[in-house]
Amino acid sequence: MTLSFDDILAAKERLQGHIERTPCRHSRTLSEITGAEVWVKFENLQFTAAYKERGALNKLLLLDEQVRKRGVIAASAGNHSQGLSYHAARLGIPVTIVMPKGTPFVKVQQTRAHGAEVVIDGEGYDEASATARRLCAERDLTFVHPFDDLDVMAGQGTVALEMLEDAPDLEVLPIPIGGGGLIAGMATVAKHLKKDIEVVGLEPAMFPSFTAKMRGVRTAKNGAGSTIAEGIAVREVGDTSYAVARPLIDEVLLIEEPYFERGIALYTNVEKTVTEGAGAASLAALLAYPERFRGRKCGLVITGGNIDTRLLASVLTRELVRESRIVSLRIIGDDRPGLLANVSAVIGQMGANIIEVAHNRLALDVPAKGAEFDVMIETRDAQHTQEVMDALRERGYPPRVV
Repeated sequence: MTLSFDDILAAKERLQGHIERTPCRHSRTLSEITGAEVWVKFENLQFTAAYKERGALNKLLLLDEQVRKRGVIAASAGNHSQGLSYHAARLGIPVTIVMPKGTPFVKVQQTRAHGAEVVIDGEGYDEASATARRLCAERDLTFVHPFDDLDVMAGQGTVALEMLEDAPDLEVLPIPIGGGGLIAGMATVAKHLKKDIEVVGLEPAMFPSFTAKMRGVRTAKNGAGSTIAEGIAVREVGDTSYAVARPLIDEVLLIEEPYFERGIALYTNVEKTVTEGAGAASLAALLAYPERFRGRKCGLVITGGNIDTRLLASVLTRELVRESRIVSLRIIGDDRPGLLANVSAVIGQMGANIIEVAHNRLALDVPAKGAEFDVMIETRDAQHTQEVMDALRERGYPPRVV
C-alpha cells in the first residue's frame, strides 16, 4: 500500500467546505529574527485548533453506513481526539477516545465537550493505544489511527497543497514528526509538485522515534510529560507512515526543549497567536539550526494551538527570565533602617519594576549585623537590567544575579 498524489487531491475535494482553509502568510519579523524567509501556515485556526481535523474527517467520510452506526475509537494525546470527536458528532457517529494519563487537561476537557466518551489510561500514547485496541475488539468498533492510516495521511497532505498554492516558491518544509502521518502526506505533495523542495523532519530530542527507526534501534521508553511537545512524543512511528515518508525526507533534525519554548513565546509575542509545543516545532528548528535555514524560503506549519493556559503562562514567564527581562538580584548590606528604601529608590529611578522582595538575616555567609535581600525586578531588556545593576553598584549596593 502507498499514498498517491491523487489520493490527496481526492481528500481535498472531500474536505471542501467542512474545514477551514487556513492562511499561509509571510512573517517579516520572524524572517528578521531567524535569518530565513518565513511563511507560516496557521493550522491553529481550525475549529479544534489543529490540522488533525483533516485526516480524521477524511477517514470518517470514507466509512460505510454500517461502520458509522457501530462507532469509532481512537487513542490520542489530544488533537486527533478533538478533530475526530468534533466531526464524528457532526456526522452522527458515536466515538470513544482513549487518552494517556499525562494529556493536558484542556485537551481532555475539549474532547469531552465534543461529545466523545473519554477513557484515561496508560502512561503514554503506546499504552493508550493498546487499551483502545482492546476496547475496539470488545465493542466491535472501527479503530481510527491518528497517523498510521493512508486515508488519514491523505487528509493531512492537504496542508501542503494549500501552502504551495499560497507560496509556490517555498524551498524548505520543516515538518514535525510524531507518528509520521503529517510528514508522509505533506512530503508526498511537496515532492510531486516540486522535486527540488527539501523536506526536513523534526523530532523532540527526548523522542527521536523516526531517527531511531532509520538507525534500526528502538526509542528509549520515556514519559510524554517530559517534553513540552507532547503532541509528537510517540515512541514508535507507524510502519506505513514511515514507509511512505522515509524515501521523501531529506533530513531529520532533533530539537531540544528550550527551542520549543522559544518558538511558543515568539509566536505569541510576534504573531499574536497561540501554539502548543509541537505546534512550534518548525519555528524551533529555525532557532536551533539557523545556518541550516538561513536565506531559504521556509514554510512553517503551526500544527496546533491547544496548550494548557497555566503552561503557556509559565513558558512566557520563563522566556522573560531567559531574556533577562525578569531577574533576581541579591544584595548584601548593613541591616539598618532605610536600606531597602534606598535600594528600591535606585531601581525605581532607573525605570524598573520590583516584583518580589525576600529579606534574609540568618544566612551564615552574611555578617551578623548585615542583611541579605533578593529583589526580583522586571526590566525592558537585558541592557536595561545591566543599567540597573550598574546604578546599584555605583550607589554602594553591588548586586549579583541569583
